[in-house]
Amino acid sequence: MRAILHVDMDAFYASVEQRDNPSLRGKPVIVGGHAQRGVVVAASYEVRPFGVRSAMPMARAMKQAPHAIVVKPRFSAYAEASEHVFAIFERYTPLIEPLSLDEAFLDVTASVGLFGAAADIAKRIRKEISHELNLPASAGIATAKFVAKIASDLAKPNGQREVRPEETVAFLAGLPVSRLWGVGPKTEEAMKRAGLVTIGDVATRDVDWLEERFGAASAKHLWELSHGIDARDVVPDRAAKSVGAEDTFDEDLTGLEALKPHVHAQALRVARRLRRATLKGRVVQLKLKFADFTLITRRVTLREATDDGQVIYRAALELLERAHEGKALRLTGVSVQLDEDEPQLGLFPAAAPKSSKLNEAMDRIAARFGSKAITMADIAEAEASDDDQHRSEKPVDKPKR
Repeated sequence: MRAILHVDMDAFYASVEQRDNPSLRGKPVIVGGHAQRGVVVAASYEVRPFGVRSAMPMARAMKQAPHAIVVKPRFSAYAEASEHVFAIFERYTPLIEPLSLDEAFLDVTASVGLFGAAADIAKRIRKEISHELNLPASAGIATAKFVAKIASDLAKPNGQREVRPEETVAFLAGLPVSRLWGVGPKTEEAMKRAGLVTIGDVATRDVDWLEERFGAASAKHLWELSHGIDARDVVPDRAAKSVGAEDTFDEDLTGLEALKPHVHAQALRVARRLRRATLKGRVVQLKLKFADFTLITRRVTLREATDDGQVIYRAALELLERAHEGKALRLTGVSVQLDEDEPQLGLFPAAAPKSSKLNEAMDRIAARFGSKAITMADIAEAEASDDDQHRSEKPVDKPKR
């Protein structure tokens, strides 16, 4: 019997903002762009009763919740928190299928013997996320991905729900047919015309009846899901050919001095991920997206494979100096292409680089206290400046009638 978890961070971006700025806790927060042209990136649970949801136009969101506090997104902060969350997942299973920065399926079938029941593993994961990141997460536990996803949705916020095999059909029966994967608005309307309002209605029909109305492929799919049958495996990321990090800036940046701390931080993040995966690479690539959305990449091949952040940064900085041409940038990214072939061994083992012990020490500190516990001066100064600006955010004035 499989044990599948679906772990989903609650209002992830908004929760990170409320964590980092205590004055926002318990208040209606919208993470989004320009009040008239942007869209809602995330909405805290306090603002959702007013009908504000992700991907909604900001203009509409502000009409529905004029008292909401709007903060600009900080994608680097969300990426860092996501990296820590997935590191916690990896403590329990290598079978992790990411769906986005803030949610994933985990197959813990083989982990039960070591860590206890699947529900206990979910509880431990959520507790560690809360303790180490001070962020809420919800989880669904089932024998199928489809059921686990619905269970985590119904457990929100900050809860978990287990659906045992014998409970599956009854658990699904009362839910609307729109919950079935692959059922969009048009299919939902057609199903309602056929008298299928709930998943339970679908489960009571036989496959032939469904096939006459929805076709052979859809009929089998709908019938199986209505009975909680979903044989798809949790599929981890395919073997990566590169490791990268990138950030979209809140505002376009101009000038080398403004860009360097961001490229430096990205190089260090890439290096940390390489070391954690015991990987190295020789090709360093820089990605630049300009204010006009033009995208370019530049790369350089190092003499030796590396997992050292300073080596990667120096290579990326040389590329930046040649490529940015003083133009305003909205995104930078650094990546390292992995070595596919093992290097030929020498007669005598090469001495470890002097930086290896320093990197090991920094990795241990970051693992225990977070990546911000120790960093470089230029990055710390840039983050302090960003934090000052972030704390100065004010509630949006109510529009005049």
